[in-house]
Amino acid sequence: MHIQINFNSGSPVYLQIVEQIKYAAASGALRSGDMLPTIRPLAERLRVNRNTVARAYTELESQGIITSHPGKGCFLTENSSPYKKQIRQKLLTESIDAAIVQAHHFQTAEEDFLTLAKQRFREFKKLSENAAEDQAKSKS
Repeated sequence: MHIQINFNSGSPVYLQIVEQIKYAAASGALRSGDMLPTIRPLAERLRVNRNTVARAYTELESQGIITSHPGKGCFLTENSSPYKKQIRQKLLTESIDAAIVQAHHFQTAEEDFLTLAKQRFREFKKLSENAAEDQAKSKS
């Protein structure tokens, strides 16, 4: 798993870690039961404070993305969301609303926004399929 931090992004480092791990899980680059890097080595590799990585892992655990086993490490949970459908829809709506506001500020036309969203969705799906193929090859 490759995590990159952009210290100039304006987004807190721990949230960058959270989002990249969630993306890796959603794309299939990480599978249920996979162990995440331990806090100290990941913090050293990213050149951030251990508390930053610990905070990211705590956030991921509170979202039900990972589970922590003291003395063993943190592992990706099953791909089921701990949230009910109504809550998932609400969270997704908030994310979409934020993207729409951003598109408005960039003066992006509705059709261009929808075309980009469809393109990104297709690219994500392709990444997921490639990750699944890579996992299957590595097991055989």
